[in-house]
Amino acid sequence: MDETWVEPSPRAAAAMRELCETLITEADDLIASLAPPARRAQADPGTHADAALAEENLRLDSSDVLHWLTSNIQHPGRRVEPHLSARSAEYIRDLAARGISPDFAEGWRVALGIGWRRLLETCVARYAGDPELLVELLDITARSMILYATDSVTMLQQARATAAQDAAEQDVLTLLQQIIDGGSPPEETVEPRLGYVLRREHRGCVLWVESPDEVPSLDVATASVRAAMPVGTLLAVPASQTSHWLWLSGSTAPDTARIEALLDGRIDRVRAAVGRPGKGIEGFRESLRDALRTQAFAIRLGTRRALTFSADVELIDPLTQDIDSARRFVRATLGELAWADSDLRRTLLVYVQSGLSSTRAAGRLYTHRNTVERRVSRAKALTPVSVEGNPTQVAAALAVLEEVPDLLRRNEGVNERASGRD
Repeated sequence: MDETWVEPSPRAAAAMRELCETLITEADDLIASLAPPARRAQADPGTHADAALAEENLRLDSSDVLHWLTSNIQHPGRRVEPHLSARSAEYIRDLAARGISPDFAEGWRVALGIGWRRLLETCVARYAGDPELLVELLDITARSMILYATDSVTMLQQARATAAQDAAEQDVLTLLQQIIDGGSPPEETVEPRLGYVLRREHRGCVLWVESPDEVPSLDVATASVRAAMPVGTLLAVPASQTSHWLWLSGSTAPDTARIEALLDGRIDRVRAAVGRPGKGIEGFRESLRDALRTQAFAIRLGTRRALTFSADVELIDPLTQDIDSARRFVRATLGELAWADSDLRRTLLVYVQSGLSSTRAAGRLYTHRNTVERRVSRAKALTPVSVEGNPTQVAAALAVLEEVPDLLRRNEGVNERASGRD
């Protein structure tokens, strides 16, 4: 312990423990208020574009807040030594490997300002009637938070410097990050370093798992895709602790059937996001960006689909940025159909996607045309808008429910209503 550190009085120590016990029950709300602005303040686009890194950043923020609160519940007023968990250390190594350098000091400055304002309001509301206690409590709390922040920044910067040194030989990932961020180095110099031809059609993919404990399954999935692809047509790189970036290439747009078959229940807990195909270095970059946006969509909405294509969600991604707005849109567009049997919704979606043709829809659904027409008729009777007059709006609302089937039940306590099956 620091010999210059002044211990709080028993009254202040008891008040600080009580304060932190209150704040830890509100930790989720506190973290949600400070984490996004702190992440933006770090000013490195690499952590914003990759949902996996953003999730790890949030875990680091959460760990920091909970560590300080818990320490002051156990030992109120003592100097809190920063702590870097094994998972957070791996996250720092991932950043270094990709050449990403967040401004930890600026991020902590923003977070500290927000956190201090929240703590100040709580202290004043609770102890304004005891000025002597309030002054001592604010004094010891301010010193504790400031030192914890500066110590944490020093620790993170040292960890980042060590990781950067360790990652000196991992320049491939750094090069890839530069390309994804918009750089366009000459193909003739990049291709030998990557061992991969850029002057082809590409399809970028992101494979990921939710926990480091599941990484062995991720490695198996990546190895299986590699084994299934012709030599020289696959580039696979570990992009973070829990995600891999893959590019499939060919003279024409690469087929994703291998990945689809692979993830069809054969490898547990591995999920994939697939971008649109593109050609050359620009297509190489944009296809992975598509995949990263699609991964962010899946993580944000908590969808459980093993494989998600960017082409399937690019229309509804903007619609679901605001969940409450998405709910209102779906309810207003679909009415009772939103709670109807999923077969009705699926049939109407395929019918609209088939140009309002029962024959084409029946072929896509492997169902008799009369069955399609009967289901479509029942579905139309449940919708408050005209399907023929608003096919794009109806298709978008149905697609939202296709991706997030429990959308209307989240935080609403809504009982699902059924319209019966065929």
